[in-house]
Amino acid sequence: MSDLKPILVTTAHRGVFAGLVPADTDLSAKTLSLKDARMAIYWGTTKGVMELAETGPTGKSRISAKADIPVLHDVTAVFEVSDTAWAKWVSA
Repeated sequence: MSDLKPILVTTAHRGVFAGLVPADTDLSAKTLSLKDARMAIYWGTTKGVMELAETGPTGKSRISAKADIPVLHDVTAVFEVSDTAWAKWVSA
């Protein structure tokens, strides 16, 4: 994972995804590719979507199985994901 970094992405279609991108990815793009991505089916947070980036999924969150997403359209926001949060995404 040395050249990959975890990010949280929201889309215009109300999708919330966490996945890995190359460190040099243009995060202002409206279309991104994610590796080892997971979708938040139900946030289960008390502090909104940003809690998923800061501390990760909670015991109440519902997270999908992982998959690579070659093309994720209509990106509306990209958040940095902490190491602690990414570890919870991976184990969810």
